[in-house]
Amino acid sequence: MRKFDTLLIANRGEIACRIIRTARDLGLRAVAVYSDADADALHVSMADEAHRIGPASAADSYLNVDAILAAAKASGAGAIHPGYGFLSENADFARAVERAGLVFVGPSAEAIEIMGDKAIAKAHMLDAGVPCVPGYQGDDQADATLLAHARNIGVPLMVKAAAGGGGKGMRLVSKLDDLPEALTLARAEASAAFGNDTLILERAVQNARHIEVQVFADHAGNTIALGERDCSVQRRHQKVIEEAPAPGMTQTLRKRMERAAIAAAQSVDYVGAGTVEFLLDENGEDFYFLEMNTRLQVEHPVTEMVTGLDLVALQITVAQGKPLPVSQEDVTLTGHAIEVRLYAEAPGNGFLPSIGKIYKFEMDNNIRIDTGVRSGDEVSPHYDPMLAKLIAHGDTRDEALRALTQALDNTAVLGVTTNLPFLRDLLDHAEVQNGTATTSFLDDTYPEGPPSPELKPQTVALAAALLLRSENAVAQAQSLLRDTSLAGFSSDGGLPIPLDLSLDGDLHKLTAAGVGTDHITVSGDGWSHTSSNDLRFDGHRTTAHHAPDGMGGLYLQAAGHHLHVTRAQPWATTDAAANGALTAPMPGLLVALNVAAGDTVKKGDTLAVLEAMKMQHQLTAAADGVVAALHVAAGQQLSKGALILTMEDPT
Repeated sequence: MRKFDTLLIANRGEIACRIIRTARDLGLRAVAVYSDADADALHVSMADEAHRIGPASAADSYLNVDAILAAAKASGAGAIHPGYGFLSENADFARAVERAGLVFVGPSAEAIEIMGDKAIAKAHMLDAGVPCVPGYQGDDQADATLLAHARNIGVPLMVKAAAGGGGKGMRLVSKLDDLPEALTLARAEASAAFGNDTLILERAVQNARHIEVQVFADHAGNTIALGERDCSVQRRHQKVIEEAPAPGMTQTLRKRMERAAIAAAQSVDYVGAGTVEFLLDENGEDFYFLEMNTRLQVEHPVTEMVTGLDLVALQITVAQGKPLPVSQEDVTLTGHAIEVRLYAEAPGNGFLPSIGKIYKFEMDNNIRIDTGVRSGDEVSPHYDPMLAKLIAHGDTRDEALRALTQALDNTAVLGVTTNLPFLRDLLDHAEVQNGTATTSFLDDTYPEGPPSPELKPQTVALAAALLLRSENAVAQAQSLLRDTSLAGFSSDGGLPIPLDLSLDGDLHKLTAAGVGTDHITVSGDGWSHTSSNDLRFDGHRTTAHHAPDGMGGLYLQAAGHHLHVTRAQPWATTDAAANGALTAPMPGLLVALNVAAGDTVKKGDTLAVLEAMKMQHQLTAAADGVVAALHVAAGQQLSKGALILTMEDPT
């Protein structure tokens, strides 16, 4: 190990920004890398210098080892921090960094290799005496072999990518008949995300809690635990809410889990920051090794908030060969911290990622915000759609929850659909409020997925009033109030005017009176609401965020909705789903077509599989029917809205 004064961050987004901040605090020069899609990204502007490493595709840029090492050489960097994701748990990358004479800010390649393969790691943990979930992690990957072991394990069981994490390549199987499809999908995701389609099987521990322990070790063999985090609220095995310490954790159980985590780390001579994840049985006593993440975790801020330690600073200290500046006796947990992950995705539409321009990005400054985006940035289809992490701390768990709730209420993201209303709704659920949520909480609460909130007349009226005021302001600025195309606008409000409003493409036929005055009254089918310039509706104050779209319309965030508001276009539109068509919900690679023309399908059957943002999305039948025609073939790259197949009534 040797000291270094320049650090290259081999990552992007919020984690790159977060590492740059600490590097600066430590007096280090920070070097960023970027793809063509990220040329104007926040992490690029924050760094002391930045180097292009390739086109938008992650495989050609953030996973391009040669390009990253070339950037390190050109910048004079003495060390590389991999962040999380991408190459952070790639043993070959760690070796390549060391061969290049640079310091890898992380554990040894050998430790990454052992813990990065779930099958090898599990066997290693069994030898070390760490409790593990019963399952199969053998070399024979034939479907028949996996099915035979699945029968012995019993259902429900988990199919997992041996080389993976982050929920990719994972499937819950409740019926053995579903295993073949789960194996196919898990292998495809694992191969795309990790270049390795080896799978393992594990008994699904029901009603469990996901508890993980943060460990840290230096080159002298000193290994400590920095408490635990509860990450039980998750969907598709991706965490949604994380907190520290775990609700209801006893000191006795904490010490047992910390000892197991330290033993796991020491068994591979671990160095740096790592997280040992466990499943805590519903009895609250038995726990099982899940995996070890040999990197900094996405949720590391909650540990920082309750320990007062900067984990990135500790990583850099250890990477320079210095001993840990804290001992186990120095570690104290103060207060409570809770984090939520803000994603560009549509919970009401199967959590499909959302891409496009962010017209407004406003965060509450009263809590910690880790982000890599800002107003005006584009959400790319090439990378994970996480926009930010919101982290609140309080003396008690209730205080932290209240602070986080208030922060979500004061957060605005306009232009792309996000999970913001979903997160806000989650914080009001009794299981979250009481700290009793298990890993099955989200599936149990939303078996069909989160419903879209009801669009109430007040929100429609608000959208109409805001659009009219925006148009009137533009007209006044351009001195076009006398233009016949703006008939109805006048300083005294004039007569009621018809207004055909489009909200995300849905037509609303309305009338509006008082346009151009301080009070606009919007009327629809059997309702009428009046708004003032200060957003009082029928005398009551309302909260809304809005921003112009640059084309005469606006984006509106209000009452749990994210809406694109425009005047309805004069041309007719067709509803593809209503007319029996399956279209691509987002840009992606069509990796599978599971039907042929003439096939009869049932509602819920998987018709096709679309790969986007490193995940496999199953496109299912909305109703019973017969496949009339296929319009594309597997292997094609599709744009959003591309016609995949058409259906006809089975009768």
